[in-house]
Amino acid sequence: MCGVFGVHAAERDVARLTYFGLFSLQHRGQESAGIAVSEHGRLTALRDLGLVTQVFDEQKLHGLRGEIAIGHTRYSTTGSSQWSNAQPLVQHGSARTVALGHNGNLVNESVLRERLHAEGVTLRSTSDSEVIAALIANDAAPLDEAVATAMRRLEGAYSVVALSEGTLIAFRDPLGFRPLVLGRIHEAGSVGGQGDWVVASETCALDLVGAKFVREVERGEAVLIDDNGLRSVPAVEPDGGGALCIFEFFYLARPDTKLSGIEVHGARVRMGERLALEAPADVDLVLPIPDSGTPAAIGFSRALGVPFSEGLIKNRYIARTFIQPDQELRRQGVRLKFNPLAEVAGKRLAVVDDSIVRGNTTQQIVAMLFDAGAAEVHVRISSPPVIGQCFYGIDLADPAEMIASDKTVEEIRAYIGATSLAYLSHDGLVAATKRPASELCRACLTGEYPTPVPIEHAKLRFEEVPT
Repeated sequence: MCGVFGVHAAERDVARLTYFGLFSLQHRGQESAGIAVSEHGRLTALRDLGLVTQVFDEQKLHGLRGEIAIGHTRYSTTGSSQWSNAQPLVQHGSARTVALGHNGNLVNESVLRERLHAEGVTLRSTSDSEVIAALIANDAAPLDEAVATAMRRLEGAYSVVALSEGTLIAFRDPLGFRPLVLGRIHEAGSVGGQGDWVVASETCALDLVGAKFVREVERGEAVLIDDNGLRSVPAVEPDGGGALCIFEFFYLARPDTKLSGIEVHGARVRMGERLALEAPADVDLVLPIPDSGTPAAIGFSRALGVPFSEGLIKNRYIARTFIQPDQELRRQGVRLKFNPLAEVAGKRLAVVDDSIVRGNTTQQIVAMLFDAGAAEVHVRISSPPVIGQCFYGIDLADPAEMIASDKTVEEIRAYIGATSLAYLSHDGLVAATKRPASELCRACLTGEYPTPVPIEHAKLRFEEVPT
C-alpha cells in the first residue's frame, strides 16, 4: 500500500508536480513521504515521516531542482515506520547511485539480502525496497541491462519508479499485482505525441497534474526515459493472464482511478448492485461506512429502491493525528472516527462496507447505531470474507486475527451483533470488475496464491531484536 510518481520535464518545476502527484496518492500511504530529483545526473532527496503536506513546504520544494523527479507515499508492509525506511531511498553502489520508490512486496527478499551481504553490499534499512535499489546500483552493466537483470531476480509484487544516470526508470512485475501507468503532459494547443512523460500508481495522479493517460506500464516491462525520449525494455516474460490485486478494486484505489480501463467507482457501484440482488434486506435506509463503502452503498440503494443516507459522519482527521487520545477517549473507540445522524433512530438500516477483517470496528459501529435508536442493523459487505494474508503489498492482519478465517458467517454476525450479515459472492465481485478471474489476484479471499510464498513472513523480520 504505497504510491509512486515520476516525471521527466526539463522545462517544468518537477518537484512541485511530484508534490501534487503525491497529494493525489496520499490514500495509498500516510506514514512517510519523499521526493528525489535529478539535476544533470546529480541526485537530491528529501523524505520524512508524515503526510505529504507535513513533509514539504514551499521552501523545501524550492530547494529540489532538476529536470526529473520521483516521489513516494509509504504504508509499511516490510520494515517499521521509521525514517530509514522512508522513500525514495538512495543507494550508493559500486556501479551507480540509485534513488528508488517501490509499491508492492517481495517474497524472496531474504535470499537476496543474504546474497548481497555475501557480495559485500551493506543495507541500511529494514525495507525490502532497498534490495531492489542495491541490485541495480551494484551491477556494472549498462543501466537498462542492470534494471532488467534485477527484475529477473525479484519475486513478488513490485511497481517501481527510480532515478539514476539522468534517467527516469519505471518497471513492473510480470504478474502486474500493483497498478502503474504512463501519461504525458502536453503544451496548451499542442497536437500529436509530444509532451513530458509522467508515471504514477494511479490515473487520478495523471489527472491532477494535467497529464493524459497513454498506457499502462506492461507486466514485466521496464521503461527508461531520458533526454532522448522513452525506450521500453521487455525484461521479464509476463506470467499468464496477470494478477492485478482485487483489493485495489474494492478498497485501495481511489474511486476516480481506472484500473485496466475500468473506473473503480463504477466497479464498486456494481458490487453494491450485485450485493442487493444476492442478499436483499427489508430496510428503511441504506447507509455506508465511509468512505470506501460509499459507492457500493449507492449501488445497493439503487438496486433495492431504498433511500440512501450518509447516516454516519466520519471525522477524516482523527486517524492521522500524531497526538494519541487519552484513556477516556480511547474507551469511546469508534466514536473518535464516526458519529451517527439522528435520522437513524427507529429505522431499519442496511449498513454497507467493503470488507470485515478483524471485526472489531464493525462490532462497535453496529452497537453505536443501536445505541442511537436503530430498530435493526443489517450489515452487507461488498466483497467475500477476507481469510488470507497478503504477501504482495497490503498490510492485512495475521490470519489468526482475521475473524472469517475460523468463523462462519452466522458466527461473525453474532460477534458483531448485527440483525443479519451477508457478503458478496466471489462470482459477483469478479463480475463487477469486468475483468476475468484469471487476471486477478484474489489470494486474500481464496487462500490460493499466484506465487510461492515464504513460510515465515513477519513484517518486522529484519528489525533488530532488543536484548
